[in-house]
Amino acid sequence: MAFTFRQLQYFVAVAEQGSVTRAAQNLSISQSSVTEAIKELEGDLGVELFERHPRGLTITYNGHQFLRHATKILADVSDARNVFTETQTSTGGTLNIGVTSLVAGYVLSDLLARYRRACPGVEVSAIEDNGSYLEHLLIGGELDVAVMVISNLRDRLALQAEILETSPYRLWLPIGHPLVSADIISIADITKEPLIMLTVDEIEENTGKLLSALGARPHVAFRTRSVEAVRSLVATGAGVALLPDLVYRPWSLEGDRIESRDVSGALPVVQVGMVWRKGSSLPQAARDFVGIAEASRSGRVR
Repeated sequence: MAFTFRQLQYFVAVAEQGSVTRAAQNLSISQSSVTEAIKELEGDLGVELFERHPRGLTITYNGHQFLRHATKILADVSDARNVFTETQTSTGGTLNIGVTSLVAGYVLSDLLARYRRACPGVEVSAIEDNGSYLEHLLIGGELDVAVMVISNLRDRLALQAEILETSPYRLWLPIGHPLVSADIISIADITKEPLIMLTVDEIEENTGKLLSALGARPHVAFRTRSVEAVRSLVATGAGVALLPDLVYRPWSLEGDRIESRDVSGALPVVQVGMVWRKGSSLPQAARDFVGIAEASRSGRVR
């Protein structure tokens, strides 16, 4: 029997949540329904998508490969369902978008692909820069809308923001690290480890504030603006990283495994959203973009 759309939804939910329990809660169904769907999907594909262990599930290399296809299938189905409801009136015009570097490769690419399919006649211009400069351009009317990290949005009186995705911070570890098998990981445990610091958007600022508030002084072994560099450094044992789940992938470019674990305590979250100037009359092309982004969010697995 071929796999079903529902099985793909459940698989993506478990892969994103890293837990059958959390996936079932998001889907508002029983854990047994999710477990059974995953088993049937694995049986149909003939591969294991997850490794089972006492702490829950870990996606396998085959699962990671299949996740890309499953996500695309769900996105294509969402596009097909929305084709008659999304605003299709923009036959021309221009759209000026801003994006922060962390968001560019993880959120914007999919949104732009959807937008170009829905509004092929619109000329799109995008600029990547830091959040404060994008706020300046939005307030000055030089950008129609920005897709950016909005957790630390500075000028909330002048700007309107709508959340697209919320991502908690988690600890990245190399396979075999002692903390991988720990029942509870605290901030104190992290400060004993060499830390790989990502220096894009507000990530370094958020991590520094968190550790400072707890009186912890981390040993920063390496600072980089490259997420791929962080993955490689963590996977090869150069250090650990504390980063939002948004950018987590279980494999480095070299094919080395990266583990991700929760940390006890109140960690910050990264909110990614759309931002535009408050009170401004958005052009039709920008309204279409906002509508498609909202449809993309509501079309994700629940």
